[in-house]
Amino acid sequence: MQKRDFIVEDLLSKIYQHQFASGKLPDQRRLAKTYHVSRYTVQAALKALQEIGVITVVQGSGSFVADDLYRKQMIFNSLTRTPYERITSKMLSLVQAPATEEEARIFQVAKRELIWTFERLRIVNYKIEQIEVSKLPVSLFPDLSQQAVESSIQAYVEETGLRISHSISSYSPTVLTRDEERIFQCKRGQPAMAITTRSFSESGRVYEYTTIKAIDYHVTYITPFDRQQFQLRKKSHQ
Repeated sequence: MQKRDFIVEDLLSKIYQHQFASGKLPDQRRLAKTYHVSRYTVQAALKALQEIGVITVVQGSGSFVADDLYRKQMIFNSLTRTPYERITSKMLSLVQAPATEEEARIFQVAKRELIWTFERLRIVNYKIEQIEVSKLPVSLFPDLSQQAVESSIQAYVEETGLRISHSISSYSPTVLTRDEERIFQCKRGQPAMAITTRSFSESGRVYEYTTIKAIDYHVTYITPFDRQQFQLRKKSHQ
């Protein structure tokens, strides 16, 4: 783990535990001394925290914990840690076809109902980091376009009037195909992650099903300890 990432995660932990009672982080000089790193490394860590909305930086005053931080889910990956202006998408394909049996089950639609499938590259800081294949019902999004695919699908969905509720993701290690290695321009055997996500509207309906292949994938979770669940699990083993 890079020094910057260690500092980011350690400060996240301290912030989540309310160790900065005043809401203000120590100054850069003190942080550099604490972590035995240069001020440049501290600045990079603070910038990362600022970009994901954990802290606000006031010139001449210091770094402060964001007011609404504890109402946010604290899960950060290579995309959520990067400002939108440094993330771009390139569409590779956009087609519609009758739903397969699996797609009909996922979206709870009739067989043969039309489903959009698009493939796009997610580019972070000018580097291809993800290959995404997403599916959406044509009945919900009849005018899905390349412009929507290459910008923000979430923004497009909400603009149609559908309200987004939540998503469920699963992660598993995977092996890249030859074509995927060529797209990523990586060597054979490159470690990669497969991320499958179902996105739900407030009505409870799945509106998008996504499969992502990602390289250099890094994700940070901060999970509160569920004491009640822990006690229940203990009892079940007694």
